[in-house]
Amino acid sequence: MEILGIDIGGSGIKGALVDVKEGTLATERHRIPTPQPSTPDAVAGTVAEVCRHFRWTGPIGCTFPAVVKKGVVHSAANVDESWIGANGRTLLKKATGCPVRLLNDADAAGIAEMRFGAGRGRKGVIFVLTLGTGIGSAVFVGGSLLPNTELGHLPFTCVSGGTMVDAEDFASDRIRQEQDLDWQAWGERVNQVLGLLESLFSPDLFIIGGGVSKKYRKFFPLLTTQADTVPAQMRNEAGIIGAAMAAKSLLKKKS
Repeated sequence: MEILGIDIGGSGIKGALVDVKEGTLATERHRIPTPQPSTPDAVAGTVAEVCRHFRWTGPIGCTFPAVVKKGVVHSAANVDESWIGANGRTLLKKATGCPVRLLNDADAAGIAEMRFGAGRGRKGVIFVLTLGTGIGSAVFVGGSLLPNTELGHLPFTCVSGGTMVDAEDFASDRIRQEQDLDWQAWGERVNQVLGLLESLFSPDLFIIGGGVSKKYRKFFPLLTTQADTVPAQMRNEAGIIGAAMAAKSLLKKKS
């Protein structure tokens, strides 16, 4: 069974047909740069381009870097603020002519990771964190998703200096690169954020994703969490696969 999965990001919009039974891409990814400014109409037009590339007429699962409730966007991280309050699901459905499931990007990645990746068969409270431009989060309790957690925006007091910042402005991979932090310094920051999350939620497992997870051996030895901490397995395909999986329910609906 194949479904089109599309991952909307701040710099690129990419999609592929997904074998949702196997959790693998059935085609090569097709990527188009995110339009600037990334207004709702401009992004919807680009999503429609991706859809036409695959000559797709069925259900679409689509990620978005924001809080999404019943298809309506309630925040805007790395996209134009005009998205706030927009009914993204209706907009994308109109642009593509296809039924659409719209969901938070980290939630989509988490769905894929739990079904086919590092979370497969694991029980308890599981946090999937993506370390990239920001810090995305997906939280699962007993296998069920708690949507739209957005823990990268959790107010965080730096141990050194006492300055209050968002967690992602302290320990994202973007900050590592912008501030030219070595692995030791950055790993200690990641450890502080994980420590705060652990003190608040007592998770059983942290799954660390994002592109930097490929280099997990450089900073995992610095992490001191009581919970197990493992690298994600689905890599850059997680959002596309998770979005397609989330759209499976649309197969039973006419719109």
